[in-house]
Amino acid sequence: MGRRTELDAVRGLMLVWIALTHLPTSASTYVNQPFGFVSAAEGFIFLSALFTGRIYFRMAEHDGYWPMTRKLWSRTLRLYVYHALLLAFAFLVAVPIAARGNRPGLHNLLNFYFTAGAKQSIAEAALLIYRPPLLDILPMYIIFLAFTSAGLLLARKIGWKPILAAAFVVWGFAQFGFRSAEHSFMMRFIPTRIPLNEMGSFDLWAWQFLWIAGIWLGVRWGQENLPIEKWARRVLVPAVLIVIPLFVLRRLLERGVELGASEFLFDKWHLGPLRVLNFAAVAALLIVAQSLLKPLAIRPLIMLGQSSLQVFCVHLLFCFAGLTLMGNASMLDGWRQSALLIATFSAMLLTAKLFSKSEAKHERQSKTESPSGSRTQTKSPVQTEPASSNIPPVAAIPTVVAGTVANPVE
Repeated sequence: MGRRTELDAVRGLMLVWIALTHLPTSASTYVNQPFGFVSAAEGFIFLSALFTGRIYFRMAEHDGYWPMTRKLWSRTLRLYVYHALLLAFAFLVAVPIAARGNRPGLHNLLNFYFTAGAKQSIAEAALLIYRPPLLDILPMYIIFLAFTSAGLLLARKIGWKPILAAAFVVWGFAQFGFRSAEHSFMMRFIPTRIPLNEMGSFDLWAWQFLWIAGIWLGVRWGQENLPIEKWARRVLVPAVLIVIPLFVLRRLLERGVELGASEFLFDKWHLGPLRVLNFAAVAALLIVAQSLLKPLAIRPLIMLGQSSLQVFCVHLLFCFAGLTLMGNASMLDGWRQSALLIATFSAMLLTAKLFSKSEAKHERQSKTESPSGSRTQTKSPVQTEPASSNIPPVAAIPTVVAGTVANPVE
């Protein structure tokens, strides 16, 4: 059960993909969902949940639930500090530049700050209520991470079937406007008037399903009970029949074809049904083709994946820099976009080199070994289904979504 470097490389690739999408260069045109209705955000959140489930389950198995909870909350606090530093940069550095009025891209990014004022914006950003564009993935990650220890304890008491079923039901409600209804209801009791669109693009009620599915599969991985290759082979033909038409449809949209009333099925922010299906199908194909893809697990990508959150934060600083350099233009061009790309990826690699070893060490400390070095057999604090049990129908989607894991059980 050693660390799977190919999974680290996949996370690193997701970070490269996210950076190319966010930076205001011509590269963003080519990397925006090139494989169908799938983006790097799904892979980043799912793989993060997968690693979190595996690491902290094993920690709970060895050290107990409460030590694991303290470690998890410590990590959550550390990520919150990262987010606070990014907000400080945005409010102290980016706001004065945007206030000059000659950089509309940067101004639009912080529009609520100029509308509501500094006091309300800073207070609500600190409470993770106000989540500006580009700065909305990390708050979602922090919120999910904060509730993960409670989810693991609940799974210990009632098992995973009810949790997966509840997550699926909430995701279903999210497809029909639950977020908007919840926002209208809460605004009656909370003394704030923040618009829904300023609370981040991602619908947390929908994306929680992907996180919980990843945690569940990470726990099974930690128990050496994740036959992911067998699952992928079973759905190979359906996966091909899903991926090809959706890939073609994605290309047609670039030529002016409109989805019309069915657009919600592909919606990224609400994690639409066909989007989940597309992600699962692509994942299954990646598993089947893993032997061909393993050579792509090069050292730079591995390092990026091993320090993914720190690298993610660093790339956001260069996104602000790009919006500043862009001025009134719609996109950078010429030498400026080349310089931005070189500077961004150089900084990301330097950050990865500084942090990757400490992150890898953090996972190694979760190995269930006794002081003598032998493996201890302690009672698991988190229940999972026996290896021989059938996978519950409600878990069918996350079962296939797990396809991004390239043979995680050695």
